[in-house]
Amino acid sequence: MKLSQITEYLDTFLMVPHIPDSSLNGLQVETDRDITKVAMAVDATLETLEQAKEHEAELIIVHHGLFWDKTPIRGPLYRRVRYLIENRIGLYAAHLPLDMHQEVGNNAELAKILGMKNAQPFLRYKGSLIGLIGNIEAMDIHEVARLLENRIGSGIRVLPFCRREITKVAICSGGGGADLDQAIEAGADLYLTGETSHEAVALARDAETSIVFAGHYATETLGPKALGRHIETKLGLPTVFIQAPTGL
Repeated sequence: MKLSQITEYLDTFLMVPHIPDSSLNGLQVETDRDITKVAMAVDATLETLEQAKEHEAELIIVHHGLFWDKTPIRGPLYRRVRYLIENRIGLYAAHLPLDMHQEVGNNAELAKILGMKNAQPFLRYKGSLIGLIGNIEAMDIHEVARLLENRIGSGIRVLPFCRREITKVAICSGGGGADLDQAIEAGADLYLTGETSHEAVALARDAETSIVFAGHYATETLGPKALGRHIETKLGLPTVFIQAPTGL
């Protein structure tokens, strides 16, 4: 399949031109090859790019791309770009568009794990609502943690500050620790995000709002995997998800 066909489809499906972001979303590095296999990943690191080559993928789609605002191409960035060009591998990035997508987004996938009902857009960032908030069947916070651990792995940290069962959950994948105040204002019993924040812990304790930190990397593997399944169904291209956890 032609690269232009894939990028045009993804730009439309993910609404890339309409979502303000510090990431340069869309096609970041071109390839002159036709695409027969697509690699999916969270980060565009050298390790990820090398694995994409091993899997014989001509295109890699990542959540965290290479270009953010104005970035000089030197050091590690130069080595990554050089590797892509020398190996004729294309790179497509979808940051906020993949966080907030209602079908294959990171937050939509987290909501599915929890069985969320009546999910609504939540958490304003750069002019967009990138998270979700909604209701779940009443359960203890440790039950919530077990559900997440079964689907995305270990390393989940639970701060059980809410004194009642959890019925209303606010979700923001990745580094949403600094935005806890929006979850509190929305009346959430639990704020589910990826990465911790010292200030958030103190605020949550006083607000009696529980927090689950499920890992920046882990919470952002879900969208790329879901998008890969969508690409296989809609475009008929095989995909592979590349694991390269950071431990955070």
